[in-house]
Amino acid sequence: MAPDPAPSPARAWHTLDGEAVAARLGSDPVQGLSEAAVAARQAQYGPNAIRAGARRSRLRMLAAQFTDFMILLLIAAAIVSGVIGDAKDTVVILCIVVLNAVVGFVQEYRADRAMAALQRMAAPSAVVLRDGRRIAVPAEALVPGDVALLEAGNLVPADLRLLEAVDLKLGEAALTGESLPVEKHVDTRADPDLPIGDRRNMAFKGTLVQYGRGRGMAVATGMATELGRIAGMLEGVGETRTPLQQRLTVFGRQIAAAALAVCALIFAVGLLRGEPPLLMLLTALSLAVAAIPEALPAVVTVLLALGASRMARAQALIRRLPAVETLGSVTVICSDKTGTLTRNEMHAVEAFVAGARVAVTGLDAGQMPERSLLHALALCNDVAQGKHGRPLGDPTEVALWRAAADAGIDKTELEQHAHRVLEFPFESDRKRMTTFHRDGAGFVAYTKGAPETVLARCTLMATPAGTVPLHVATAMRAAEQMAADGLRVLAVASRHWDALPGHRDLDLVESELTLLGLVGLLDPPRAEAKAAVATCRTAGIVPVMITGDHPETARAIARQLGILEEEGAVLTGRDLASLSDPALQARVGETRVYARVDPAQKIRIVAALQAEGEIVAMTGDGVNDAPALARADIGVAMGKTGTDVARESASLVLLDDNFATIVKAVREGRRIYDNIRKFIRFVVTCNSAEIWTIFLAPFLGLPMPLLPIHILWINLVTDGLPGLALAAEPAEPDVMHRPPRPPREGLLDPEMTLQIIWVGLLMAGITLLTQAFSVHGEDGHWQTMVFTVLTLAQMWQVMAIRSDRRSLFHQGLLSNRPLLGAVLLTFVLQLTVIYAPPLNPIFRTAPLTAAELVGCIAVSSLVLVAVEIDKWRLRRRGRRKTAQAGNKQAGR
Repeated sequence: MAPDPAPSPARAWHTLDGEAVAARLGSDPVQGLSEAAVAARQAQYGPNAIRAGARRSRLRMLAAQFTDFMILLLIAAAIVSGVIGDAKDTVVILCIVVLNAVVGFVQEYRADRAMAALQRMAAPSAVVLRDGRRIAVPAEALVPGDVALLEAGNLVPADLRLLEAVDLKLGEAALTGESLPVEKHVDTRADPDLPIGDRRNMAFKGTLVQYGRGRGMAVATGMATELGRIAGMLEGVGETRTPLQQRLTVFGRQIAAAALAVCALIFAVGLLRGEPPLLMLLTALSLAVAAIPEALPAVVTVLLALGASRMARAQALIRRLPAVETLGSVTVICSDKTGTLTRNEMHAVEAFVAGARVAVTGLDAGQMPERSLLHALALCNDVAQGKHGRPLGDPTEVALWRAAADAGIDKTELEQHAHRVLEFPFESDRKRMTTFHRDGAGFVAYTKGAPETVLARCTLMATPAGTVPLHVATAMRAAEQMAADGLRVLAVASRHWDALPGHRDLDLVESELTLLGLVGLLDPPRAEAKAAVATCRTAGIVPVMITGDHPETARAIARQLGILEEEGAVLTGRDLASLSDPALQARVGETRVYARVDPAQKIRIVAALQAEGEIVAMTGDGVNDAPALARADIGVAMGKTGTDVARESASLVLLDDNFATIVKAVREGRRIYDNIRKFIRFVVTCNSAEIWTIFLAPFLGLPMPLLPIHILWINLVTDGLPGLALAAEPAEPDVMHRPPRPPREGLLDPEMTLQIIWVGLLMAGITLLTQAFSVHGEDGHWQTMVFTVLTLAQMWQVMAIRSDRRSLFHQGLLSNRPLLGAVLLTFVLQLTVIYAPPLNPIFRTAPLTAAELVGCIAVSSLVLVAVEIDKWRLRRRGRRKTAQAGNKQAGR
């Protein structure tokens, strides 16, 4: 049957039962759509996406480059100059302004494309039934009629008419404002005008599955959903700038104010000296355009976006650009154990059955109580079989399913006569789950979970001879011994029922249980995790393990990884609950491992660390982790096992769920921030050199050293490619051997400010000395030499500041090929301006003799020599401090 011509929220889908909905949409509630039907509907309905605000066209991006007030003023002055003076100068100035605009456009366009690529990578996915197979697809690919499967942690991918709801509760605050989870069911509702919040048999796009599981058929997608309808009524909002961009904007305004004041003074002094007013106006405006770093925030956005793209290639997906800045300041990384510090390849290796520890491979499905235990492992389990029989589900449950399968227990076959009729899903506060299954004329309930929560509810223990009273303390000792060996321990119990319980009081349902056994699972540490932990320590970052596992398991793994010293204490969730906030704050500084912690307690840990002045990165993967991820300075979600809710709350997504990737991301964040500061240092130093040169010349009795076209040319060729090529600068060798950067550290620390001042004055000084020597020597090429020395001095400067401490000769010229290429290209362009005859009259240059060119290169290289001497001084001072610290340590 053909689908309804206009699936939309306008139709009262909640008044129809599942079969009627499927009939109207031409779909099968069990098999889902065929691939051919999906392709046809995608062409008909388009992508299942909320229409984004219109992105700026390339033409608008280009036009925006000409909206700056100083640029417009310069263009106007150039036109006036052409009308009353030399039109040639006007054309050249306008050409350079256009070239500057093109460079700015390219930078902005690259940033736009990089951010769009990151957004595509962060797109949510959905699990659907197609041709009877359960597959994961991008949420954008859903069409009306698709059957979507929901479980705790998912974002609802489209507006769904629910076909199945097992203890399903959705958070609809984003849509209806309802703060509490809404319980869902599949029953039809008669009122077609029922408010959205009362349509309990519907799941709406963008809401969050907080509990249970469900299955629903998509009745509306994209802008036809309730969320899309609301989005269509909203006006676009402006882009949010990162804190660094905001600081740069303020910094740029301060620089601009100072530059404008100096330019106005230069203009006034020039007039007093009798210089032509129009020349002085063009000079002052050109200098202002060159000196004011109005594009600094945009350029930094490019650097951040390119850095984020590089992180994505290293399996760390940045979802919010400010995270790149914050990564460099992280002082504590709070990490989950399973899958992040460990391989997330769980294997059931040991069991405690009938009072004895045995290998899982030795369990006999033909003997009791092993058979009951294996049945429980298979049935009290949400693992589903995917393509080629591969199990899909939580790694722990897959390990339990595999243990049963290896013993000859086929879950699919077992479910034919022991199918699930009721379930109470796992909850972090209960730390257990229970499922009910047919068992002859009655029912059997299987419960599995943390030993301390399950054993306390057991009264009997299964043995080959039948059930005997359970000695809880003995069973707990066995669990603790298994945990001390590094195993994750689960307790498995059962209870027989004549009829299903008529209530949902879990304290009564999960009571009077019979212990079937304990199962120990092994998840070995990742090979690279230990090295990553050691790197954290040398970088001044404290690694902290937070897990829901048994304290002894957590202690064993933490010691293997180097997180916990031999005498280190483990703080449990129960201990944490007994501590007041001030008491916890006093303990967090020394606690490295938290065990049996529930997600709500993670928020307290984060808050306590932040109250101590720490910058916290927190990992998480579940629905209940979302508040802690949002509270942390850097929320880190798991890309493989994480829920949609966790990923939406995080600033960083680990595509490989690997702790070592967090450390790589911190390293990359430090590198990016270092390079941003180098770029700022380069630009501000060069701009100050240009201002000093123009400003000081009259007081030294020298003629105007540079023409407006020279200033604009220097700004074009030096602030463009060479500055941006600093983004490719490799990380400093000691980038992870120094403490984290204070988050409120200014862009210019005192040492960097001093360097900017003296290097700027040095560049201006050698430029003016060149001018004085040439003018007094009556060299007709003096202005070309001044022009060349200042241009090349800036190239030596960019090569010298690649590292704050290391010598350029130790780094090697080829270690940043993009920068070397940009410098060589600038040098070639400068030679072209000097030696190409057609360009001489345009740029007011004259060909230099070989001696003059060599002199310019030699004089300008004094900048490199001076900076290298200063770096040698800093290295020597650093070595002296290290030696003094070592002597003090030895004397203790």
